[in-house]
Order: sequence, then structure tokens, then C-alpha cells
Amino acid sequence: MYSKSITIQLTLRSTAFALSVLAMMPISSLYAQQPYLKIKGDTINRLNEIVVKENRLQLPFSKQNRNIWIIDKEKIKSLPARSIGELLSYVSGVDVRQRGPGGLQADISIDGGTFDQSLVLINGIKVSDPQTGHNMMNLPINMDDIDHIEVLRGSASRVYGINSLTGAINIVRRTPVKTGVSANVFAGSSFKDNVSGNKYYNYGIRASGNLVLNGSSHILSAGQEAGNGYRYNTAFNNQKVYYQGKYSTGKTDVIDVMAGYIHSNFGANAFYSSPGDKESEETVKTAIASIAYTTKIAENWVMVPRISYRNNVDDYLYIKQTPDKFHNHHTTNVVDAELNNTIQTSIGTFGLGLEARTERIKSTNLGKRNRNNAGIFGEYKFEPLERLLVNAGVYTNYNSDYGWQAFPGLDAGYNFYGDWRVFANVGTGQRLPTYTDLYYKGPTNIGNDQLKPEKSKYAEGGIKFNNDKLALNASYFVRRIDHFIDWVKTLQTDPWQPHNFSQVNTKGFTLSADYTLVPVADKALGNVRLGLSYTNLDPSFKKTLASAIFSRYALESLRNQLSSTVSADFYKQLSLTMTARYCERISYKDYMLMDVRLAFKQKNYSIYADGANLFNVAYIEAGAVPMPGSWFTLGVKTAF
Repeated sequence: MYSKSITIQLTLRSTAFALSVLAMMPISSLYAQQPYLKIKGDTINRLNEIVVKENRLQLPFSKQNRNIWIIDKEKIKSLPARSIGELLSYVSGVDVRQRGPGGLQADISIDGGTFDQSLVLINGIKVSDPQTGHNMMNLPINMDDIDHIEVLRGSASRVYGINSLTGAINIVRRTPVKTGVSANVFAGSSFKDNVSGNKYYNYGIRASGNLVLNGSSHILSAGQEAGNGYRYNTAFNNQKVYYQGKYSTGKTDVIDVMAGYIHSNFGANAFYSSPGDKESEETVKTAIASIAYTTKIAENWVMVPRISYRNNVDDYLYIKQTPDKFHNHHTTNVVDAELNNTIQTSIGTFGLGLEARTERIKSTNLGKRNRNNAGIFGEYKFEPLERLLVNAGVYTNYNSDYGWQAFPGLDAGYNFYGDWRVFANVGTGQRLPTYTDLYYKGPTNIGNDQLKPEKSKYAEGGIKFNNDKLALNASYFVRRIDHFIDWVKTLQTDPWQPHNFSQVNTKGFTLSADYTLVPVADKALGNVRLGLSYTNLDPSFKKTLASAIFSRYALESLRNQLSSTVSADFYKQLSLTMTARYCERISYKDYMLMDVRLAFKQKNYSIYADGANLFNVAYIEAGAVPMPGSWFTLGVKTAF
């Protein structure tokens, strides 16, 4: 039931939990106290020197004026996660709503937004789907292909354009530095029986080859993962293949090619229309390709033209035994052309860009549709005073359905007293309705072709501290979303229909502390990484559609989220990572999950054991889908 105003406060229970964890377990997100290689060159850098890969103006992490979270390659290796979605679930402020383990089908939202309000990118290439945000995490890239992940919280329209209303997640691919091959084989089970008396299980095989030549580098990887589910009709089977290549065409010019394909098939019991969809099945096939050319026009001018293509096929059977009934088949094609420029001058750095994007769909349910988008980016980075850095910009957008809009943004940061930095930023954003929002026709859901785009205003301020061992952050934000789109109805017997339902005002704050301890006296103990992050959200809703009573998405967001990790190395051969995640939703009970990974490492191989949801907690992240209980995995990694 919808309530006009919701005031969110920490419960005594969550407060006690937070205090106990702070006192007993100052665990870490430690995302980047470990070194990693730059994409160009072989210099080893730590967190403060990691360059955040925005498309035009790029800054090291230490100089960012935004709330940005980095998951580096060492953290990716150590966390007990099998998918990108599971990796992101350890980031405070990111709400991962999975409908199964291993990233089977996951919705991603940031700081209380919906799964359509955040943008996902691979090396700056947008992979969002105009059909529905449910398909956004169907990615062909394996975890082993990733260098690091950047989570930009807050409006990112100035940087990436439309549909980055609450933030953006940029997955940065690794670039090989030497020729070799690697493999990762794993299998797991809950050790519980299904209706046939067999144990629930899953397995995965991933392999990757690197080829480094004079003037070029190449990665080719493939993977297969499957399982018989964790409850009735949740079996899954997916295959991935991925290629990336870099070709030097001169002293400074580089051609960058990327292509990938993923085929996912899974039982979709209770995924979308519980309880009637007990026999549902879905197949999602996604192909992505891009080519970019980086060229130095002049000593102070770098130009990067890029074109990318995404094809997505979504085949949904409401009842798999009778495929002629309620069978939805959607084919989406998206072509995006960009021209990004970075120009250094004596008065600062300018970032200029153009974008043209076409989105087409052919669907048995949504019809044959298309819309076009054109954007102009302008950014300016300058230092008006010593230690004061300012970034200002605007993204001007034209959409064939909704006309012209402009989205300005500004951020500023000032370094004081050594490594301390105060920062503030303001921004605006827009989210276009998906084709599902506009045109869907079904027995329980009906689209609305009169929808307006969502619009946001965002402001944030905070303080940071960064050095080689310690990273601290405290920030506070306010956000207003007008024309918020939600699926609503007046009576329980009515079908769900999207409307510009309300104005959503959200206040929130984040606290995080990360510390790396490098012991000197005790050689048995290696690096110890400690830290803790906490996010509190306080949303309120001003209803603009008086007739609607029941809301599907407005009350689903997290309000308290505590994420923690501790990781330690022993005798240079053993590593132990323990994580704890506490979540409290507005409309759901609170719960805490604990995961662990123990790994034995040698020069060319490692053996690892994962335990997920160690205490067998019953919980739900999305809709009416109960998540698995305890799950245990054993795996082997090799590299030559």
C-alpha cells in the first residue's frame, strides 16, 4: 500500500548491528590498495593513481570530485563471487536484485533508484537495452577479462548522456602485458534435493588466451556455465565468447576492437508474474561489437571516434509446455556513433563530443518501433586556484520522440591539509521510458504510450582522505526525480500499468573507511585489508496520480546497507576473504549475509573454496523470488 510520505530512520536493531561491526570487525572494501598495471606502459600504480576512464576528461581517483567506488583486479580475484552482479553486491549504495545465483538475471540500481535509471558500460560503451533494463546485465564479458569496475554514484548525464539518472557502472577491460593462457573451472551445490531427489548443483568452465605482439595485443575468452537450479524451474545454461584487440598504427594512434556474444537460457519461475509464471522460461541472446580509433591530431588534441552495435534477442515463454500462449519474442538493435575530443590549453582542458544513436525493436508484443537520439557534450576542467579543481559541462540531447533537453553539471574539489579533500557536485539527468513501459500488452501488465521521461536534480557534498594505506569518505546527497515512472493500479484485480506516478525526493549519506596493513615483523602474515562502508537512504514520495493506490517499484529500494570485507594473506600461499552484508529494504525485513573464500596459491595455479550465505538466511531481493540458501563452491584456476 502506498503512503504519502515515508520518513526513514535507523532502527535500534540496525544501529546496534552497525556499532557491533564497527567495534569487532572493521572490514574492507579495499578496492584499490593493491597495485595494478596501467593500460599503456608497465608502471605499477595504487588507488590514488588509477585513472577513472570517462570518455573525455580523465582524472586519477585521488582528484575526483564525485563519489566513485573502484573494484580493482585484486579485489575481483579475492571476493567469493561468480558474476559481475555478485561483485557489485559488495558495493555500498548499489542495489543488486538477483533472481538467481551467479548473475542469472539481475537488476542493478544505485542509491534508491530503479533498474532502468542506471547506465552500464564496457570501457565507456553503453550496453543498456531500450526494451527493458532487465536485460542490462546480460554481458558477454567474464570476470577474468576485467581490470577494474568504476561505480559513479549520482547523476552522470554530463559525462554519459541520457539514462544515467542515478549513476553509471563502467566495466574496464584488462589489456594483456604478456602472452599466455588461463582457465578457471568450478562446481558448487547447496546439497539440497530437488523434486526428483537429485542434488541442486552448478558448474562453470572459463578459458582465456592472451597474445602480445609488437604493435598489437589480443584477448580471446570463452565460458560455459550451467546448473539444475536451486528450486523448481530455475535451471540455467549460458555460453559466452569475447574478443578484444588493440592495434598500434603509429607512435600515438591505436585501433581498439571489441566483440562479444552471450546465450542465456533459464527457467523463470516467479521472475515477473508470480504465481502464474511457475512454468515460465526465457532465452536472452546478446551480441556486442565496437571499434574505436584514438589519434593525436596535435600535441594538445586527442580525438577518439567510435562506433558500437548491440543486438539483443529476448524470447519469453509464459508456459513453456504451451509455447503458443503468451509467447513474447523481442529483437532489439542499437547503433551508437561517438566522436570524443580532449584538448589541453593554457587555461584548462576541454572535452567535446558528439553522439548519434538509433534504437530499433521488432517484437511480437511491443510492435515494430524505432527512435533516434543525438547528443552534444561540452566539458571544461580548470584550476582557478592552487589545489582547487573545477569541472563544468553540459550534455544537450535531442530525441525523436521527446525533443530537445539540456543537462548541465558542475563539480569542485579542494585539497587541504595534506591528503584531505572537500568536494561538491551538482547535476541533472533524464531517463527515457523503455519500449516495455510504453507498449507492453499482457494479461497482468499494460503499457502506456503517454509517458513522459523522468528528470532529476542532484547535489552532493563530502570530504575524502586518500594515501597509500588509508582511504576515507563521508558524503551526503539530495536528489529529486520528477515524473517518476512506476507500474501502479487502483484495485488488486486491475492490471499493472506504468504512469508518471510521483515526485521522489531522496536524501542519503555514505561513510566508508579502508585500510591496508603491511606487516613487517611477522613474515607468516602478508597484507591485511580492512574497511567498512555504510549507506543510509531516506526517500519520500509526493503522489501526482491520485487514483493509484498500489505501487510496484516505489517502495522496493534499500534504506540501510552495510557492506564489509576482511582479506588476509598467509605464508604467501594462503588467502582468506570474509564478507558481511546487511540490507534493510523499505518494504521488506532486514537480513544479513556472510560469505567466505579460502584460496591456496602456487605459481601457476590456485585452488579456492567459496561459501555463500553461510548461515542459510532466507531473503528476497526482487519480486517474489526467494534467493538460495547456503551454497558451496570448489574451483581451480591455472595460468601459464
